[in-house]
Amino acid sequence: MYQPPWFLRNGLLMTLYGVGFPPPDRLEGLGPIAHHPVVCLGAQNVPLFARVAVPDAPRGTIVATYGITGSLEDQRSLQLFCLHALARNYAVVAFDWRAHGETARLSPTLTSDGIFEGEDFVLLAARSLQLGCRPPFYFFGYSLGGQLALWGIEAGQNLSPTAREWGLQAGDIAGGAVVCPSLDSDRSLIYLENHPTGKLIERRITKRLREIALELHSMYPDRFDLKTVDRIESIRGFDRELVIESLGFKSAKEYYDATSGLKVLPELKLPTLVIYAQDDPFFDPSIIPELKEICDRNSHLDLLLTRHGGHVGYLSSRSCQQAYGDRDRYWAWHRVLDWISARAIA
Repeated sequence: MYQPPWFLRNGLLMTLYGVGFPPPDRLEGLGPIAHHPVVCLGAQNVPLFARVAVPDAPRGTIVATYGITGSLEDQRSLQLFCLHALARNYAVVAFDWRAHGETARLSPTLTSDGIFEGEDFVLLAARSLQLGCRPPFYFFGYSLGGQLALWGIEAGQNLSPTAREWGLQAGDIAGGAVVCPSLDSDRSLIYLENHPTGKLIERRITKRLREIALELHSMYPDRFDLKTVDRIESIRGFDRELVIESLGFKSAKEYYDATSGLKVLPELKLPTLVIYAQDDPFFDPSIIPELKEICDRNSHLDLLLTRHGGHVGYLSSRSCQQAYGDRDRYWAWHRVLDWISARAIA
């Protein structure tokens, strides 16, 4: 099982270290990524910006995105994952999800935490067929992006008419994998709002969300009023002020309940790997027993629940790397790709 370096056996320290010492742009024998920028219409005809990289004779394709903030430009952990996937001969489709990065420049459409992003994953897979990508398709994400990927897997179980028109066939979506996914936003936000360390995490994320809102205001001043942006003082406030009304919800809690990862997990009928750390400082620990029970009841779910790992940290010790035969310290990325590869062999 996973083992971190001795000085990173605390979830918060692991998380901060992962942010403070991000992976290099290039590793020996890997990268850089040769990709094709592409714009694809997702659900509701919302344009999505993606980067597609296709090796010779790909053995499959991974559609991937990141967490609550950021963009393809600065999500170096996602870049590293894509490098490793390409090294194993998988095509990758990495995309800026709604209201993020280049996608935000293409459309003022805001996030929906899975309601529409699930179909976005599917339509990106369909579009990538025209660019040389091949099935089977796997969906991947971490943090809030993991929640989106879960909704993508659910959407892939019954292909929409548009996806079929674009060339996807039954069975092309083979499943997916998520690392430290958001599973219950309302419960975890209450946890952050009342925990001394959690308050610092919540303020940091809120600051970045305000920056996103200000960027949206600068691009679409008629759509995003500056006074509304000024009222955003929390993660919950971002969703309350900007998101829930357009989606028809009366409260942030109602929105979080509707998009909950714990809600979609029991419905999944495609193979899905969930990697989750018990010391993740972002999420309420009370979620873990419920997660274990859901995974025990659904034979399509594989749960790797670890004692350590932090929030999307999972930097491994030298002995752990040697035990698994990993070429570097990024344990979770290797386990995801091992799991996908094992399914391909099976």
